[in-house]
Amino acid sequence: MKVFGTTYAGAYDALYGEKNYSLECDMIEALLIGSSKGGNLLDLGCGTGNHAVPLADRGYTVTGVDLSDAMLERAREKAVRAGISANTQFHNGDVRTVRLDREGYDAALMMFAVLGYQQSDDDVRAALGSARYHLKAGSAFIFDVWYGPGVVADRPGPRERIVENAGEKIVRRTNTHLDEARHLCSVKFDLEIWRGERKVDDVHEEHLMRYFFPDELQRFAAECGFVLKTLRNFPDWQQPVGETSWNAVGVFQAI
Repeated sequence: MKVFGTTYAGAYDALYGEKNYSLECDMIEALLIGSSKGGNLLDLGCGTGNHAVPLADRGYTVTGVDLSDAMLERAREKAVRAGISANTQFHNGDVRTVRLDREGYDAALMMFAVLGYQQSDDDVRAALGSARYHLKAGSAFIFDVWYGPGVVADRPGPRERIVENAGEKIVRRTNTHLDEARHLCSVKFDLEIWRGERKVDDVHEEHLMRYFFPDELQRFAAECGFVLKTLRNFPDWQQPVGETSWNAVGVFQAI
């Protein structure tokens, strides 16, 4: 099943409007290793550009890659509105296989659980291999993932979120199922778009997400040309990750 189709991409920013992307960009800058202000950043799985665009506005040159054309279109629109389109490029591509003409990026990002969309060990290695291919030695790869101990301790349940956006009401119902043997969580989204009393769209997507334990991350880092430098709580990244953390942000350093 295709994920982040046109309808979901259109609702994406409204559904995640509470996320503080400015603070997340502060975190990214603080966690960068070996990259000075104004460096070249690669954003793998850039989505609608919510990290790429503000980072470009802060003086970085940012290249974004995503598999969803609908989300890339929104990222480009944001860059134009922000007046920083000259500092951004956005490409359609699979984070597992993309090979851009440019190598030697100062840092790479894979935020908002993009690494978790890589379900098998081979998928994870391929995505990390793409990041390592494009990085200079010593550069940082920053990512966030669902953190296994917290996911198992606080198992996800059904949720409903309702958002009013530009005269529309967005209703998203979420149901989840854990496959603990494979460290996977099936997340089924039922999304409705309403205008007044009329439902104008109704889509269903299933996102299969992987969650990670510390020993797995150490192993993948070693297998893919990295060293795990730090693993912190997310979004409160100044705190260490713990058994109740549902999300973690990590930094691999390219060797």
